[in-house]
Amino acid sequence: MSDSVLSLHDRLVDCALALLEQDESDVSLRAVARAAGVSAMAPYRHFEDKAALMGAVALKGFAMLEADAARADEADDPGEALTAQGLAYVGFARAHPALFRLMFAAGAGLDLPHEDCQGAYGLMARRVAELAPDRAAAGALACWGLVHGLATLALDGRIPADPGGERAAIALLAQALKAAPPDLSRS
Repeated sequence: MSDSVLSLHDRLVDCALALLEQDESDVSLRAVARAAGVSAMAPYRHFEDKAALMGAVALKGFAMLEADAARADEADDPGEALTAQGLAYVGFARAHPALFRLMFAAGAGLDLPHEDCQGAYGLMARRVAELAPDRAAAGALACWGLVHGLATLALDGRIPADPGGERAAIALLAQALKAAPPDLSRS
């Protein structure tokens, strides 16, 4: 594929993301073409349909989330790094609510689990394994459930914006993972 084809593909994804984040109720291929300054048929050379375009937007969202989690994963202490990652996850959802909802929506044109969507989860799972190696899978699921739940509750207006409270909840789980006894049922 030539650079111009790749750049138009990326520009279409970027335009769709911009429309989504501007709270457009219907991000149509026609609206994306208009925003990109191309013909109404140009998006169809890159995406079969709207679902495929929105799947590409969701993939971009997962890459953005992974980048935020990686920036947050700076602390040497795995509990502090895990807490920072969790806060980055909730912060991402607050900063990009429509994108966050699209990323996890059924029928958004992206079959989950998708290998390109595992980056942020993989970073978190690595830190959980450092804290609780015998319970890494269950611990990673618990962490994801907590931060995804906090993010969803925040977007639904069910909890106030309180980074201190969110930090305390995530840090509490990190401490519990660190203090968890080894899983003796596996021996």
